[in-house]
Amino acid sequence: MDKIKPKKFWTTKRIGLIAGGVLFASFLIYQFFFSEKRTRLNVDQDKLTISSVSQGKFDEFIVVTGVVQPLKTIQLDAIVGGYVTEKLIEGGNMVKQGEVLLRLENQNLKLSFLQSETEASRLVNDLQNTRQSLKIARFNLQKSLSELDFQIDQAKDAHDRNTKLYKDKVIPDADYLKTKRDYERLVKQREIEIESQKYQEENAKMQIAQLEGTLASTQKNVNLWKQTLENLSVKAPVSGLLSSMNVEVGSNINQGQNIGQIDDLNGFKMRVGVDEHYISRIFAGLTGTMDFNGKSYGLKIIKIYPEVKSGRFEVDMEFEKAPELIKRGQSAPIRLQLGQPSQATLLPVGGFFSETGGNWVYVVNEDGKRATKRSITLGRKNPEYFEVLDGLKPGEKVITSSYENFGDNEVLEF
Repeated sequence: MDKIKPKKFWTTKRIGLIAGGVLFASFLIYQFFFSEKRTRLNVDQDKLTISSVSQGKFDEFIVVTGVVQPLKTIQLDAIVGGYVTEKLIEGGNMVKQGEVLLRLENQNLKLSFLQSETEASRLVNDLQNTRQSLKIARFNLQKSLSELDFQIDQAKDAHDRNTKLYKDKVIPDADYLKTKRDYERLVKQREIEIESQKYQEENAKMQIAQLEGTLASTQKNVNLWKQTLENLSVKAPVSGLLSSMNVEVGSNINQGQNIGQIDDLNGFKMRVGVDEHYISRIFAGLTGTMDFNGKSYGLKIIKIYPEVKSGRFEVDMEFEKAPELIKRGQSAPIRLQLGQPSQATLLPVGGFFSETGGNWVYVVNEDGKRATKRSITLGRKNPEYFEVLDGLKPGEKVITSSYENFGDNEVLEF
């Protein structure tokens, strides 16, 4: 008789199902709690630039380009207008102070000069005539007084005789009164003559003073016109290089028009263009250095031009000692110092900044097999380094080349 065998609980199938379920649950738990969820990208390490973070001296400077210019440039402006009759020296030649460069012609100026000279001559004649009239008036006064004195003496003698005779009642009243009136009339006439001549002399002296003042002014005008005529010969105000002469024979020149310039070659400066981003940090006295023919030369800002064109403004920098053989128009890079060196954590400059704005970087792990994204804070910048304020330590390695092809991946696998 057959016996019924009890069924086994732990069958092979059941064990397999349970084991499979446990493995699946473990996989799910691992994926949920322990697996790496960050996005990854495989990259070729040989195509990357990996730089080390270091501790060192941060030197705040910018590199700008300067163009050599003379320390002094004298503009030639026409003092008077006219047309060019002769051009003696072309641009590009050395000139000496006082050397004639151009000759101009201006008939109106010559006519004005002649009129001024004629007026001065007329005033001289008037002054001479007035002075001569005064001398003649003085002579006439002396003559008149001499004649009056003689007549007064005669009248006085007659009056004195008649006075005695009148007292003795020898002559009538009429004779006595006649000689008395004659004598008094002549004395009074002498007083009037003196007053009249005094007035005439004072008037003549006043006219002379006025004529002398007018003549002095007119002579100044004559001298001024003479100097103006001399300015028709345009002369070099200083010695130097006549770098330009922008006129030709026969051309008309207006008063005040620029006709060229002279460069004083006794010294040179650098005209430097600076990005407007630095306009608040640039001031007179900032220093810089320039390399020329294997030597370094110091410079200092002496003038700032505040006008901004195309995002840049200009400054003039003077050499402490100008290089030999340097020429106008040469250009050279200048290292312009913006601040004093200080200790800082340094990260080399690279293409990563254009993608991240300096807010994060890829930091290489210690094993060198991957790089992970990390937030950082950067400070100042010079052409070589960024100043690291937070997020990186000296000795760590950072990918500093461009991140353009990395997308939003958080981990790079090498």
